Amino acid sequence: MSRVEAKKPSLYISEPLSEDLVHRSLSVLSGVLKSCYGPAGRLKQLHNGMGGYVCTTSQSSAVLRCISVSHPVLRVLTASVQNHVSRFSDCGLFTAILCCSLIENFKRTNILPCTVIKISKYLLSLCTDYLQSEACACRVPVDFSNLETLFCLVRSVLTSKPACMLRKMEVDHLTRLTVKAFLLTVPCHVEMSAVLGKCVIVPMKGRRVVDSTVFPGLLLETTENQFPKPLSIKRTSSDMIKVALFCVSMSGDLSNLDEGSITVHHGICLEMSELDQLFNVGKQLVNDGIGLVACQKVIHPSLKQYLKENHIVAVDRVGLPMMEPLSKMTGSVPIASIHSFSPSCYGNLKDVCTVSFAPKHFVHLIPNDTLICSLMLCNRNETTWDELKRAYETAEHVLQLTIKEPLALLGGGCSETHLASYIRHKSHDLPASSFKAIDCSRTQFQLVADAFCRSLESVACSLNHDDGDIFTDMVYGHCWLVPSGFSFVSNWSDLVSKCGCGINDNTQNLNWRVLQSQFSSPVLQSCPKEPPVKVADFLTLDCFAAKCSGLQVAVETANLILDISCIIEDQN
Repeated sequence: MSRVEAKKPSLYISEPLSEDLVHRSLSVLSGVLKSCYGPAGRLKQLHNGMGGYVCTTSQSSAVLRCISVSHPVLRVLTASVQNHVSRFSDCGLFTAILCCSLIENFKRTNILPCTVIKISKYLLSLCTDYLQSEACACRVPVDFSNLETLFCLVRSVLTSKPACMLRKMEVDHLTRLTVKAFLLTVPCHVEMSAVLGKCVIVPMKGRRVVDSTVFPGLLLETTENQFPKPLSIKRTSSDMIKVALFCVSMSGDLSNLDEGSITVHHGICLEMSELDQLFNVGKQLVNDGIGLVACQKVIHPSLKQYLKENHIVAVDRVGLPMMEPLSKMTGSVPIASIHSFSPSCYGNLKDVCTVSFAPKHFVHLIPNDTLICSLMLCNRNETTWDELKRAYETAEHVLQLTIKEPLALLGGGCSETHLASYIRHKSHDLPASSFKAIDCSRTQFQLVADAFCRSLESVACSLNHDDGDIFTDMVYGHCWLVPSGFSFVSNWSDLVSKCGCGINDNTQNLNWRVLQSQFSSPVLQSCPKEPPVKVADFLTLDCFAAKCSGLQVAVETANLILDISCIIEDQN
């Protein structure tokens, strides 16, 4: 068949970063992401051009998933950030904003991209070496025997998601629940290959946030009045409950038969034959002393009644997502056939009871050893619940990353401004041999270093959404927010009480300066100091692993985009 339309030649774009369209698109994307950043970030309502579901959010995972970018350069940037978020869950906006700022500031230096890339790699190594060193003054050790640091980490995640619409009391309640749920998934007896358990989220929309609660074990939703109270259930001689877990339909229909022809003898009813087989399974379960039967799919009502008469609790329509935690918690192996199975597939439970949260009813499975728990997560409506679920999953992942690397970074913009102060101090007195090794001049290095530091500071400035001013002090290099209209008063300490992370107060003369001013930033005479106190209540903390990765991803992605010399795009 001949082609209806002639094939178009591929579009060749040379030096794409020199195009005004790219700069405008990058500036728009940067502005959207900056406006979402932090506890005071502005919400975004996202939906496609045809209407449909509307997502109200300020989280990078939702924003980058819902918006579409057309230019290849922006697609590289968003794909890189999304990959980071898929691995770490946190610091997506930090990564994207820093990457955009690096590209814009590096381009303004008018230095060859190859030279900029070599210098930025050196600056990145300075940052990572400093963050990994014991001398780092912007990181905090996390002691899991002291819950306050864990509370600070979780609270910082929850308060940075304004679309959750949480009050302070609700944030405190969810913070405690999140840490409790996480600790329930940590093994009590640590072995060489210890594996964390799982927290299953049970949605409860239309309820108060403070109604949220944590249950050890699993909650399986059931229909109303399905089970008598108190629950009559068969137990073993050791007072345990035997569990059989089926991943095959027990409805008695023929939907599970494979494709092909079936030969049926005269007078044989397939449905009755299948039902007879189900009752044979029921008799085997009764003889084996089973107390609970859980089925991923449907159980025939007659089989349910038979099991009930023999004091066996039967729960069907469990669903595929619950099968793995059920198997892990009970030690049972999912049974995939009703025609033959071994008693070795059975598992055990400590207890079973019923729980009701109007309008829903649950069977609560209580394990012997708690590594699986259920979080009944409540919020006022579907929109805020969806956002809260994403926030909880981020906080949970942050705790999981922190248990692997028990460190945190000071938040509220303080780590960014502190790193910028550190880089300015270190790059001011570099020996000539360093410039020779990088293959650049001192002037080129200073220009790129200043662009690098301004990019870090621009992330801190993105926390301000109300026309205030951002300052940094010349002692610790921390970030301070001053209300609008007070930038030029003589005594700034009267206007600020604590720095962004909350670790420093205004009791000493810290010699502040305005960030992102038109004047060159002064260089600290010495390395920025470590705060006198490293543990305080209500600190704003960031995940160490996520932020270090975000810093690396932002710099490497910016370098990759700067290195693009041409784009060849298929137009067909």
